[in-house]
Amino acid sequence: MTGKTHLIGGIAATTVITSFTNYDPIIFIAAGAVGGLIPDICHGGSKIGRKFPLLSNIINKIFGHRTFTHSLLFLIVMGGILSMITSNSTLIAGLIIGMSSHLLLDAATKRGIKLLYPVNLTVRFPVTIKTGGTIESIVLLLLALITIYYGKDIVISSLNS
Repeated sequence: MTGKTHLIGGIAATTVITSFTNYDPIIFIAAGAVGGLIPDICHGGSKIGRKFPLLSNIINKIFGHRTFTHSLLFLIVMGGILSMITSNSTLIAGLIIGMSSHLLLDAATKRGIKLLYPVNLTVRFPVTIKTGGTIESIVLLLLALITIYYGKDIVISSLNS
């Protein structure tokens, strides 16, 4: 998936979840947006990889693309690191949800992900889509519509407060 799809995927996931939680929507959704990009730190050409080229290069040399940073182990490690850095559960949850949305979206591509890394098993959906293709554009549109649908409730709720 492309960066814009991962970005809106993180936003959509956290916007939906905000409807069912007491998390601060601004922090939670912003964290989801950032989290949606984080797993691609292993790819120098990604949005986040271009922002942190040295870190991206190191991670890519050690693990390659779509291995460790696209795994359950990565989510657990990141949860632990984030818990040591901050006690803000809204921020931590938003980042983890955003990263999880990234994994879900990349599992829908032909290349799949190494979800159980270090086990060398590729996980992908039975029906996959081409990165940057027409179907991805439709997925992006659907994620945007989901964000608008659930986001309107957040806006209305904050206006009534």
